[in-house]
Amino acid sequence: MFLLVGLGNPGDKYEKNRHNIGFMFIDALTGGGGFGPEKKRFLSLSSEGQIETAAGLKKVLCLKPQTYMNLSGNAALEAASFYKIKPEHIIVFHDELDLAPGRFRMKLGGGHAGHNGLRSIMGHLGPNFVRARMGIGHPGDKSMVHNWVLSDFGKSDMAWVDDLNRACVKSLPLLLGDAHGKPDNDRYQNEVMRLAPAPKFSPRQVGAAEAG
Repeated sequence: MFLLVGLGNPGDKYEKNRHNIGFMFIDALTGGGGFGPEKKRFLSLSSEGQIETAAGLKKVLCLKPQTYMNLSGNAALEAASFYKIKPEHIIVFHDELDLAPGRFRMKLGGGHAGHNGLRSIMGHLGPNFVRARMGIGHPGDKSMVHNWVLSDFGKSDMAWVDDLNRACVKSLPLLLGDAHGKPDNDRYQNEVMRLAPAPKFSPRQVGAAEAG
């Protein structure tokens, strides 16, 4: 089984925040068919389903932790322990300040770069899970980061946000279908960016423009 964790904060107040793009991906995936109804399990809203890949059907558990971002690792640990899911089969979709809006990169292991959701998951599961890094840009000033991530996407952003989430969903068979049973991060990353090319921004341009 693969565990897909979308990071975000629960509640209507945070629904359209940049910090919640991971939740948005999970909603796009589970709302497209092939997944059961959302249930309250593992300190999360969870849904189980299957993805058809070239290597056969893959079981998938999706989580939207309801613990708030800083305690996301509690939810991931409960689910991973219950199903005995290996860290390399845990894929965390999250907002990434150091990628321009709409850019997308896959990464195995590494640090948390100040992201409290990743920090929490690393504290419970170690660093060797897969990160699906969804670029939201940087406000240009470290002191503005908190407000930036907890602010809503602008109306003009929603086109690329929706495109990126659709591409992440459509390309999942490439990620999960490796014949050796491990995520194929490179193929997945390349296909996502082929389907949803990012807008022409540098990571810090957007924040600087809004601040001005």
